[in-house]
Amino acid sequence: MKPTLVLVGRPNVGKSTLFNRLTRSRDALVADMPGLTRDRHYGIGRVGPRDYLIVDTGGLEPAATDGILAEMARQAEQAIAEADALLFLVDGRAGLTPQDKQIANQLRRAGRPVHLVVNKAEGANRDVISAEFHELGFGEPWVVSASHGDGVKGLMEAALTPFPEDVAEDAGGRSPRVAIIGRPNVGKSTLINTLLGEERVIAFDMPGTTRDAIAIPFERDGKQYTLIDTAGLRRKGKVFEAIEKFSVIKTLQAIEESNIVVMVLDASQDISEQDAHIAGFAMEAGRAMVIAVNKWDAVDDYRRERLKQEISRKLYFLSWARFHYISALEGNGIGALMRSVDSAFAAAMSKLSTPRLTRVLAAAVIKQAPPRHGSFRPKMRYAHQGGSNPPIVVIHGNALENIPDAYKRYLERCFMEAFKLQGTPMRIQFKTAHNPYVESM
Repeated sequence: MKPTLVLVGRPNVGKSTLFNRLTRSRDALVADMPGLTRDRHYGIGRVGPRDYLIVDTGGLEPAATDGILAEMARQAEQAIAEADALLFLVDGRAGLTPQDKQIANQLRRAGRPVHLVVNKAEGANRDVISAEFHELGFGEPWVVSASHGDGVKGLMEAALTPFPEDVAEDAGGRSPRVAIIGRPNVGKSTLINTLLGEERVIAFDMPGTTRDAIAIPFERDGKQYTLIDTAGLRRKGKVFEAIEKFSVIKTLQAIEESNIVVMVLDASQDISEQDAHIAGFAMEAGRAMVIAVNKWDAVDDYRRERLKQEISRKLYFLSWARFHYISALEGNGIGALMRSVDSAFAAAMSKLSTPRLTRVLAAAVIKQAPPRHGSFRPKMRYAHQGGSNPPIVVIHGNALENIPDAYKRYLERCFMEAFKLQGTPMRIQFKTAHNPYVESM
């Protein structure tokens, strides 16, 4: 599982600047659920081949007792509690402040590894600018410039060293890992209870993690599955607490741990931006998906038609996923839902033969050739499979770097239709042949 690193510190010390540098051009997820401030961002960072989850919190104001500053502090505290390590930013230009000391005491009580980061150090003597921050007691400070990138790579390499590398697993031959995700009170707990049976509870903490990720193995119709829970299970003896605790971090971690995501929507509620953000993250992570629209029996025909229109408008990018309209409480539609989980997993793990991939590619080009780039038209020669979960198709040829995204999506549709890959996204990678005469021209 990817480690979670949380940026903390008082306002205006450069947390968001560092967050943007670590996530590069990747769009951040913004938690706009009620009770979560818009100042809390989630994204994926990378150092070399290693990925990690990075969280940008609102500024900590230890003295704040009410209003937006107190709410920002409360959300930062929740992120701190769920972190694997903390990056504590201070302002090297402003020097050590009483707020920094108060935050340092708070972080010590959290019991998480802390890396002290002295930011805004561009053009300054590193030893001089970091000297007074030794007083905080977190060892040798890391002196960086988030805006210029100075010192950031070394900081992140050190922060990630204690965590094992996330090794991609081949899911072939083992049970599908299914993440049940969704907003609070949409029926995740009820769905899992229905799948497990009310009296059956088999739960254990995932080994090697410091957080409350919960895996629940179960069998249905002779098939083995592992559920990855995001609903906040804490004690054995009960399947779930009555009130679900929403956590974007746990949801993103569950998606990363899974092969398949079952996203639960509430038929009585509108599709929110948060639903679309989380679904987009799952698609970007390459996870197979099934959408369960729950409480379908509790809404009338007018509401059903309106919701279908809203789904097609706001979740249009999930056209490859299967949608099921269910009642988790009554058990209606669960069988069809699980059959779609099985077929989505099979599609995600499909083995695609090179000859057939190349034939499908040739047919797609004959039907619609790639657009010209100047006086040249990109030429695609052959295709082969480059990976699974999601399926990756690697296409070789000439001038492929000039193929537009629209044509790439056209090829994805052709491959998905030819191999019947409904339920999983897919990736296309282009490999352009090197021209040995280019340097002499």
